[in-house]
Amino acid sequence: MVEAVGGTIDSAAPVFGVAFAAMASRCEIRLAATTEEEARGLARFAIDEVRRIEAKYSRYLPDSVVSRINAAAGGEGVECDAETVGLFGYADALYQASGGLFDITSGVLRRAWNFRDPRVPGREELAPILALIGWPEVERNGLHVRLPRAGMEIDFGGFGKEYAADRAAAMLVERGARHGYVNLGGDLRVFGPQPDGSPWVIGIQDPRASDRLVASIPVQSGALTTSGDYERYFDADGKRYCHILDPHTGMPVEHWRSVSVLAPLAIAAGSCATIAMLKAEQALPFLEGANVAYLAVDCRGEVFSKAL
Repeated sequence: MVEAVGGTIDSAAPVFGVAFAAMASRCEIRLAATTEEEARGLARFAIDEVRRIEAKYSRYLPDSVVSRINAAAGGEGVECDAETVGLFGYADALYQASGGLFDITSGVLRRAWNFRDPRVPGREELAPILALIGWPEVERNGLHVRLPRAGMEIDFGGFGKEYAADRAAAMLVERGARHGYVNLGGDLRVFGPQPDGSPWVIGIQDPRASDRLVASIPVQSGALTTSGDYERYFDADGKRYCHILDPHTGMPVEHWRSVSVLAPLAIAAGSCATIAMLKAEQALPFLEGANVAYLAVDCRGEVFSKAL
């Protein structure tokens, strides 16, 4: 989790915060404006965009594109629009970059894992679910997308919130906002420094102590996101089982407690952070190759960072 923890504000250009709920998260837009009314008016465009994306792609909503594709698995393909096809293209790029570890068909593993129930599924339970995972099998023909086998699913949860943060920030910039950030449940997209030119100071949570920070990062623009083993998890027999699951084994990752990434876009930062969690010992070479700044905390609590 990342959060803004302070900084100076030019009294001549006040900054206002507009809180809202979306994507099962507490969210906030913070921006400089002449009046609170102006800030809320600008924020409304961004909030509407976040909720548009949630309505379109949430797997929890039966009328979403994702739900319609999943419901048609094993049958006819579903016609999509250009935005959705573009996101599928991005999902393919992530699959390739991660060596198959970032797979948007792996959401079916939630059938075996319920992180409100401290129970570890066995191999027999995981095997038929693992057989339903396979991004390369998804058929994409122009604007049509088809899941070839009944029971398969796709899920944009691995980058949907970050995509929404980028789109919300773009909405604000298009309407003249120059100082502020969008925070969707800890995924931050900064679209300009504070009014006095100083950076926003972003805190990165200690993955083992919610009231402590491992770092405070100055950010003037770009995005900072964190993927970690402390958001949804349970402990059993002295071992932590978190919600980030390896699509090859069906088991939770273990090597990193958290990975935070600073990149120009939230969708890139979030994807890199998640892939790093999945890559275990190969995470740091991957992040170096992606040319992003990062701060990673391993399973022993040791911190590794580059230019954060």
